[in-house]
Amino acid sequence: MTKRLAASFLILFGVAAFAKEIPNKYIDYEAFKANVEEVGELRKQRRVTEDEFIRMARHRDTVVLDARSAEKFAQLHVKGARNLSLPDITDAELARVIPSKSTRILIYCNNNFLNEPSAFATKNLAASLNVYTFNVLYSYGYTNVYELGPLIDIHAAKLQFEGSQKNR
Repeated sequence: MTKRLAASFLILFGVAAFAKEIPNKYIDYEAFKANVEEVGELRKQRRVTEDEFIRMARHRDTVVLDARSAEKFAQLHVKGARNLSLPDITDAELARVIPSKSTRILIYCNNNFLNEPSAFATKNLAASLNVYTFNVLYSYGYTNVYELGPLIDIHAAKLQFEGSQKNR
């Protein structure tokens, strides 16, 4: 066997060794991928305008959910929103914040607002928090989710805000 052929076998063997499935009953990438496809279709129907978001938020059976960090939430958030940071989402935490899985949930994220880079820093387009939040909520069985769609200048917004940076 030539050195070149031997090196090729080592490379292929090494790649195959790293490509194997390592079992973990708490991680299911295939279910995640399937969920993304399903949520993508639903999400197209559930993106709402600022006026629709405001109208829907007025209903007492609706929860406005902000999945940013507690620090960013404290700086500035949509008035009346509840905070549950995306990394902290579990069945128990969701149940604490959202009355039932049928509750209507309105979500928004950094990429909905312009001109407030501290509290609403723009994320990479493919990493928009709304995309993750919608998918995660759906994964936990919360299927009555609506998403604020437009990009809004925070200084021209009809939405009301509260937090430590409100009057800056």
